[in-house]
Amino acid sequence: MRCSVNVPNFGDFADARAVATVARAAEDAGWDGLFVWDHVVHRKEARRGQPFGDPWMLLTAAALATSTIRLGTLVTPVARRRPEQLARQVATLDALSGGRVVFGAGLGGPVEDEFGSFGDETDPVVLAEKLDEGLGLLARYWAGERVDHDGPHYRVRDVEILPATVQRPRPPVWVGGFWPARRPFRRAARWDGVVPLFASGHGVPPTPGEVREVAGYVTEHRTTAQGSSGGVPSSDGGPFEVVVGGLTTPEAATDVVGPLVEAGATWWDERGLYESPDLYSLPAVLRRVEAGPPRL
Repeated sequence: MRCSVNVPNFGDFADARAVATVARAAEDAGWDGLFVWDHVVHRKEARRGQPFGDPWMLLTAAALATSTIRLGTLVTPVARRRPEQLARQVATLDALSGGRVVFGAGLGGPVEDEFGSFGDETDPVVLAEKLDEGLGLLARYWAGERVDHDGPHYRVRDVEILPATVQRPRPPVWVGGFWPARRPFRRAARWDGVVPLFASGHGVPPTPGEVREVAGYVTEHRTTAQGSSGGVPSSDGGPFEVVVGGLTTPEAATDVVGPLVEAGATWWDERGLYESPDLYSLPAVLRRVEAGPPRL
């Protein structure tokens, strides 16, 4: 089990210096990763008046402040980005950090706020198609291949995106989704990890039964996924990651997380409660980070 800290890219964490402070504190306290959200407006009415930071700039600051912890987004809506631009941002961060990037990918949302506000596509079927096609292109760009591609949403003619990523053939890709929807978890089986969200909400730890169901379902679909197109499972030959999270206190963290490890979780992601202002408060997050990760 490895443990990470999760912060949004708004509120106090719109400031890259705040993210760097948390990253440095997390590394010093023994956490294994720092992950940030990737939103433009999130829920407009709830976040109106709050500043937002670009996640790749925030992670750049975190990379410069640390030397060992993993860094990435949970999650980036690939359909909202141009794959070639995204490939270069991730490769640049991977080089800067010495190969410490994890790429979290998902459909993105809230769709009406994050996509519809800008006149973008809001059909979840189309967004899912763009996510799958975009992930396939990202893997090829990160490997340094010369790419020709003629797909339903993207066309590429004789292009290399260099330098390739430090991690070979690419950084780990973790795919997010809401359980019990099944398609995101079949998608995750084609890559390197799954980041499930549950009806209980962001910041509320899942039950061991929920984790067991997700881990079992993805494991079942890993065998067929190994030979499927669009994914390159286990980029570094490592294990498939099951990433779950919630808010704990230092005193109770081991009791909360231990049963989830037994159920199949491989990463614990410490996350604030969705409706709490502590979610985007630097002092509140620092207090929990400095207390250290669960001891298992």
